[in-house]
Amino acid sequence: MKKEGLISLIKKARGEERPELVLKNANLINVFTKEVIKTNVAIDSGKIVGIGDYTGIEEIDLDGKYLSPGFIDSHVHIESSMSVPSQFARAIVPRGVTSIVTDPHEIANVKGIDGIKYMIEESKKSPLDAYFVFPSCVPATPFENSGAILEADAMEELIDGKDIIGLGEMMDYPGVINYSDKVVDKLLIGNEFIIDGHGPVIKDKELNAYVAAGIKTEHECTTAEEMIERLRLGMYILIREGSATRDLRELIGVVNKDNLSRILFCTDDKHPEDLLNEGSIDFNIKLAIKAGIDPIDAITIATLNPAICYNLKNKGAIAPGYDADLVIIDNLEDFNILSVYKKGKLVAENYKPLFDSEIYLPDYMKDSVVIKGVTIDDLQIPVTSDIANVIEVIPDSLVTEISKRKIKVKDGYFEYDNDDILKLVVVERHKMTGNIGLGLISNMKLKNGAIGSTIAHDSHNMIVAGDNDEDIICAINELAKIGGGITIVSNGKVLKSLALEVGGIMTTKPIEEINETLKEMIDIAYNELGVNGEIDPFMTLSFMGLPVIPKLKLTDMGLFNVEEFEFMSIS
Repeated sequence: MKKEGLISLIKKARGEERPELVLKNANLINVFTKEVIKTNVAIDSGKIVGIGDYTGIEEIDLDGKYLSPGFIDSHVHIESSMSVPSQFARAIVPRGVTSIVTDPHEIANVKGIDGIKYMIEESKKSPLDAYFVFPSCVPATPFENSGAILEADAMEELIDGKDIIGLGEMMDYPGVINYSDKVVDKLLIGNEFIIDGHGPVIKDKELNAYVAAGIKTEHECTTAEEMIERLRLGMYILIREGSATRDLRELIGVVNKDNLSRILFCTDDKHPEDLLNEGSIDFNIKLAIKAGIDPIDAITIATLNPAICYNLKNKGAIAPGYDADLVIIDNLEDFNILSVYKKGKLVAENYKPLFDSEIYLPDYMKDSVVIKGVTIDDLQIPVTSDIANVIEVIPDSLVTEISKRKIKVKDGYFEYDNDDILKLVVVERHKMTGNIGLGLISNMKLKNGAIGSTIAHDSHNMIVAGDNDEDIICAINELAKIGGGITIVSNGKVLKSLALEVGGIMTTKPIEEINETLKEMIDIAYNELGVNGEIDPFMTLSFMGLPVIPKLKLTDMGLFNVEEFEFMSIS
């Protein structure tokens, strides 16, 4: 703020000049004192200039409605919405989320530094404030090929405390506790800012070492015991309520007045349908209130706490000098959001955005699928036995089982026999290495077709499952043709595709359109291909290539036993 701007703010706070806007007769939620105060709020130049008896150039009577600080999502991957940041904003700003802390490790695994820079610039095309953390583990493991490798030198180049405010979730906990040179270099840079954690299995002295290394937050707690242990060591706990992982009901009982200041809310990964139907951080708040948390405490968790944790200056409260990021709520029981202000401007009303987002899409973010031609011969799986190691899908879980299954063998190769055992294929799609990982998967119950995607966490290679080679090839060719995305095929015909032209994992299309296409494709999968109704076919498929979640996964390098942390043979 320039000198004249500060002088103007002081004059308006003193009442010497009228501010641009006064919200009158508000039930103001004060997150500092945990009070609700009937008062007026004066706003000018995007800032709150005063609380109390003010008259403004424009005045709006809130008639006793509740006024809350804007909500902050403390850990989210925008890419999980399949939307670019500006379109993602159109889904969450009307839900009262005015700021986010986001880790772009999905796009970084595809496009590296260029992908991170793209997300930062594209996020500036909407009113949403996006604060980025630098992805700590690109790639997540050395057991797959990703589109980039990011080390400490790249982090040092970009981290600035403004757009990039810290180091993202440190999934490589063995590298931390065994003081790997590359990891320690990143930790040293991150310690000047903030470092996010990702260590659900760590305990005792190893957990002490993890925290001593400078890691401040944890969003992977799934049990009360894990949460309490980490709170005792001074960590911030980010209670997650996403699409695949929902932890709030399990963890909210640990929250009390003594530890409240160390608790934040996050969504982590939330898909289009859940964002549109449930909401974002507003949904966390509603669930917390229903679970017995005082509404003002729940709002504090969603506002002031993340602002303090991530050093987001002038965010998270309604007070002089703070950004005028405000949410108007009907009452603290139903918690319906009536309107949202961003820096004093009305940006959403009745869950609808009132802003247009300018789409930013440079050519270098497109055409990210580069593969060598794949033939049916490339898909043949040699076996030495009629007993095979099969990835068994577990409904409602990202964990898989290692299933020993009897298979049909012909001339030393696996042969389909319609017994719920499909081929799973991972095609490296970043550098045209020609790598193809082959495996078997069960409990998807797909018949007469194949489904495929270039969303395959974390390296986002092409992944396809099918019950015949011809349809698998058809899916591979379709994904290459559309520049990445999701597809479903049967009898050599593409039934439906969703093109994700931005790195193969996002699109500039409106999130409502993404959701409608996805629903149609899921309906086809269930009703025409007979996919197991207990699983989301495309979300399940997207995690079958992630070699950090037990027990058995497939990368472009082969079948990977996560518990043993080594590759294994199919038979």
